[in-house]
Amino acid sequence: MSSPIDFWFSIGSTYSYLSVTRIDEVARCARLTFRWRPFDVRAIIVEMNNIPFHTKPVKLRYMWRDVARRAALYGLPWSGVPPYPIKHLALVNRIALLATEEGWCADYVKAAYREWFISGQDPSIEPSLSDNLRAIGQTRTR
Repeated sequence: MSSPIDFWFSIGSTYSYLSVTRIDEVARCARLTFRWRPFDVRAIIVEMNNIPFHTKPVKLRYMWRDVARRAALYGLPWSGVPPYPIKHLALVNRIALLATEEGWCADYVKAAYREWFISGQDPSIEPSLSDNLRAIGQTRTR
């Protein structure tokens, strides 16, 4: 196998759902490995004063239609428009950073996206946050 490819993503990015959900298949078919690299895209967007959807309802509707269409194209689960935006985006991305250091990032991010897109729950609030951590075996407290 070749060197890992950096997979940059931000929990809270709607299009990341499509990548997170397909990455294992891509890795298997192409015989690649990915290094999960979370970051907080909202901080960048706010700094640039470029909030892409919040005040643009037409663009928001198109984005959801596009994500649904792409999910169907790839045969990915789609349960309708999930809650948006995630309330505590910085928190879930900080957890992903910790998870990267400790080796459970992929499991955590996949659980968060399942909760968000399939169950229709914000993965950054309780009980979803704790439930996702428990589901992947992260039950310890610090």
